[in-house]
Order: sequence, then structure tokens, then C-alpha cells
Amino acid sequence: MTNAPERNSVRLRPWSMVIGLGFVSLTIDMVSDGAISVSGALLEELGASAALVGAVTGAATAIALVLRLVTGPWADRTGAYWAFTIAGYAMSAVSVPLLALTPLLGAASLAVASALLLIERTGKAVRGPAKTVLLADAAGAVGRGKGFGVHKLLDQIGAFAGPLVVAAVAGITGALWPAFLVLIIPAVVAMVLLFWLRARVPDPSVYRAASETPTEEPASREQEPAAAASASRSSLAARLAGLSAIPSHVRTTFLLFATFAALTTFGLLSFGIMSYHLAAADLVPIAAVPLVYAAGMAAAAVGALVTGWAYDRIGTSVLLAVPLLTVFVPGLTLGGTVGIVVIGVLIWGLATGLQDSTVKALVADLVPAEQRGSAYGWFAVFQGLGALAGATVGGVLYADVPVLITIVVVLQVVAGVLLVVVLRRHRNEQRPQPA
Repeated sequence: MTNAPERNSVRLRPWSMVIGLGFVSLTIDMVSDGAISVSGALLEELGASAALVGAVTGAATAIALVLRLVTGPWADRTGAYWAFTIAGYAMSAVSVPLLALTPLLGAASLAVASALLLIERTGKAVRGPAKTVLLADAAGAVGRGKGFGVHKLLDQIGAFAGPLVVAAVAGITGALWPAFLVLIIPAVVAMVLLFWLRARVPDPSVYRAASETPTEEPASREQEPAAAASASRSSLAARLAGLSAIPSHVRTTFLLFATFAALTTFGLLSFGIMSYHLAAADLVPIAAVPLVYAAGMAAAAVGALVTGWAYDRIGTSVLLAVPLLTVFVPGLTLGGTVGIVVIGVLIWGLATGLQDSTVKALVADLVPAEQRGSAYGWFAVFQGLGALAGATVGGVLYADVPVLITIVVVLQVVAGVLLVVVLRRHRNEQRPQPA
């Protein structure tokens, strides 16, 4: 009964909370994706080699995925979802505008720029799980499908708009650093809105349905720290060793599928290498590089939408499109003309959209509901390692694209075979067992 006054005192409607968090994501994605769209070009301007660009951008992507294996349980243990969310957004809001100072730092400029790009993606890992919990609470009151859908729409608008802002400012000024300064504006808007939401709804669990809220009296204050510590250890242990909880026959299928995801992620390289290529090969003016990225993000949105629809209606075989698309990525995105590169980036975007949405849908179909948290954590690890390896190898082999193409093609053939095995195993597991 002690929760009733708190529930009745909520000062923001659930939809307002969902949309508010959506606009936070919109504005901060303008900052983050604005930086990502020119990360390779910026590092190239500061004297980086293709190998270094691949290593930095690959590590950044890996950090954003792998660290969630730690930050998710940590947020669960402490219950400090707002603190993690605010800290993660602040890391992006501060690190990206600071990139404007890197051309002034002389010999330290490249190291500082690389560090800031890594910090920005670390912020993504810090806020990701906690922000999703906050959103899930509010979206649960309006329908999680609708709530998450609206949030994703606003998120993608920011990912598309940020590169356009960078392109416009770079086109007007003829340099990248003023664009990073301009990104202070959406960064400040995001943080102000975030603190306002925190003040209005300190505890988003007030949105939870009564059926989700324990009816028993809460534990005493003396018991709470011990309970929290126990939950922390259990949560972290479950996430780090959670594979053992998955039934053995399902675990094998899941690991094969995670390997498939790692191999296809490897082949997608990173846009950092692509933006480096656009700048180093002088294919487009520096101001046009973010426009190419924006086109890729638009293709990703279309790819996620179309294949999500196809997944529900045609079935899991639609996932074979991922390796089929990925084989073309290195040869086209590192091509000799801007037209070829743009076609490659559009294909890269389509494949990325599948990786970020439809591919993950099969994880939910493969793994029992009670083990999905651990499964998604480990799935992110496989994707992160694939992203790191692919971007690193892509950077090292930038001057020898035929060898890179050969490696990617071979790995995609292996990935296709693995997917066929996974789908067959999954169909067999779904069949009723004889009595």
C-alpha cells in the first residue's frame, strides 16, 4: 500500500515520458551520428592511416556493444537507471563538441580525437541498458510495441538529421571543426530535457501495471542493501555465465547463430573506413561525406522495416539476405568512383538495418524467454568482436582491396552455411517430440 501515493503523484503522462525520451534520443543521436558520419574523415585529416582508422572505429563499435554485458547488470544491481542514463548521455554530449578542439592540439590531436570517439561510444554502452529500462516502464503503460516504435522513429530522425547538420556547417565553413561546435546545441537540449524528465518522474516504475508490482510489503531498509548486493551478484553472474542456463541443444543453435552474426558484422567493416576512403581518395568534398552516411542510415531504416515485415510473413529465410548483401560491401564502398561508393553504402545500410533489427528477432525465437537477457548480452559480444575484427582487418588491407574482398566473400559463404544449419536445427527443435 505504500506505493499508492507515489503512483497517484506521477507528474507526467506515460506517452509524454515516451516521447520525451524519444526526443532525448533524437537530439543526442544528432550529436553521435553527426560525429560518426565524419569520424574516418576527421582522423584522416589529423594524419591517421587507414589501419588506425579501422582500429579506432572498430574498437568504438565493439565498446558500445560489449560493455553492455557489464553496465546492464550494474544498473540492475544499483537501481540507478537515471544515473546511468544521464552519465551515458553526458559522455556523448561532452566528447563530441570537444572534437572541435583537436585541430589545435598539434602532435596530440590524433590521440585526443581517437580517445574522444571511444569515450562517445562508451557513453552509448553506459546509457543503453538503463535507458531501455526507463523506456520499457513508460511504454508498458501505453503498449510496448507502440512505445518502442515511436521512440525508434524519433531516434532514426536524429541519426539522419545529425549528418545533415554536419554537412551543412562543413559546406558553409569549409572545415569540420565548426560542425562539432554547432552540435553543442542539440547536446545541451538533450541534457536539459533529460534532467527535466528526471525531475518530473524520479521513479518511472510508477508506470508499471499493478500486476508487475509486488504486493508484499517491501523489505526493511536493513535488508535492502543485502538484497541488492545478492541481486547484483546473481544478475552479473547470470549475464556472464548465462549461457549455461540455456538448454544444451538450444545453446548450440544460439552459438552457431551468434557466430553467423559475428561473421556478417565482420564483412560490414565500419563507416569510419568508408569516410576515410571518401576523404583520402578525394572522391567528394569533406562536407558531402556526412550526406553519404545519411543515405546509408535511410537505407538502414528501410531495410529494417521491409525485412521485419518479411520476417513475420515469409519466415526466417529472409535472413539469408544479410550475407548476400554483405559480400558486396568491401568492393563497392572502397571503389574508385563516388557512384560506386554510394551504391556500396546503400547496400551497407540495408545490411546494417537487418543486423540491428530482424537478425535479433531470431534470437528471441531461438532462446526461451527466461534466458533472453543473457542471450542478447552474449549476442552483443559476438557482434562487437566481429565489428572490431572487421574494421581492423579492413583498415590494414585498405591498400589491398582484392584480398579484403576475398576474405569477406569466404566468410559470408561460411556464414550462409551456418545460417542454413541454424534454421534447420530450429525447425527440428520446434517439431513435437514423439511420446
